[in-house]
Amino acid sequence: MKSSGDVTVLRVICTRAQSAPVVDLLSDVRGVTHLIRSRDAALSPPGDVIEAVIPRGLIQALVDDLTELGVDESGEISFRDIDLVVSRMVDAACEDVAAHSGADPLVWDELIEQTDEGSELNPEFLIFLVIACLLAAIGVITHSAVLIVGAMVVSPDFGPLAGLAVAVVGQRRRLAVEAASAITVGFPVGIAATGLAALLARSAGILPGDSLDDLGSVSFVYQVGPYSLIVALLAGMAGMLALTSRKSTALVGVFISITTVPAAGFCALAAVNGDWSRSGEALLQLLINIAGVLVAGIITLWFRRAHVTGGPAVG
Repeated sequence: MKSSGDVTVLRVICTRAQSAPVVDLLSDVRGVTHLIRSRDAALSPPGDVIEAVIPRGLIQALVDDLTELGVDESGEISFRDIDLVVSRMVDAACEDVAAHSGADPLVWDELIEQTDEGSELNPEFLIFLVIACLLAAIGVITHSAVLIVGAMVVSPDFGPLAGLAVAVVGQRRRLAVEAASAITVGFPVGIAATGLAALLARSAGILPGDSLDDLGSVSFVYQVGPYSLIVALLAGMAGMLALTSRKSTALVGVFISITTVPAAGFCALAAVNGDWSRSGEALLQLLINIAGVLVAGIITLWFRRAHVTGGPAVG
């Protein structure tokens, strides 16, 4: 019995001429089960529909092989996760593929698609980042660690950082430009919006001049210490591992570890208060965290891509 995440359904739409080579390819791959061919079942584009149940570890290699056959040009290659499969054949196939791959497979095309979506510089990204910076600033003023943690979770900044790491390792120029734009535009917008809100709050009399005098337990948001880079590196490593292994619960913990948005929010507050020294330190904290997450993400992804295999076993 296999649940969602272990197996997926492969669907191929191809021409009649490609049908036999596709069936031969899938028949020779150890781990492919429940192979079905429906002749002339596809209407647009016209052709055969071929489906099979496969372990996730076979996805990337099968995409590469089917692309070499030209299926992507004339038809379709798609995968659909399923909630539950009750089959001894599927259980045996998953165990066999896991034994040969030795690790959680890296599905490169899926990772590119996922990070590409999370790296877009759009109004939603900017709104979430501004909200996160404002929450972090309020958390600093009220000495509320809960609000600061909430700001970390709300912030969408890990998306473009992961996208930039994927772009560097995978040499994807368009993705690199997109992710870099989200980071270099998003944070200045968040800082500026927080600074404007702080000025409005001060003019309304709800932001006292001594609001940053005694920060206590929330001073970590701007203080650069010996662990700033270490935590950022560990968070970047954990984040990329969580992203490539589909561990969304672990990814939430990564969000809470990155002191980017809190530092951005404090940078704006300190600047409004005329405390340029601490504003600069907060900006340095922000840059250190961005650099640490990015470097660790690149190294982790490079290692995963170079050493984790998930290719199909023939025979």
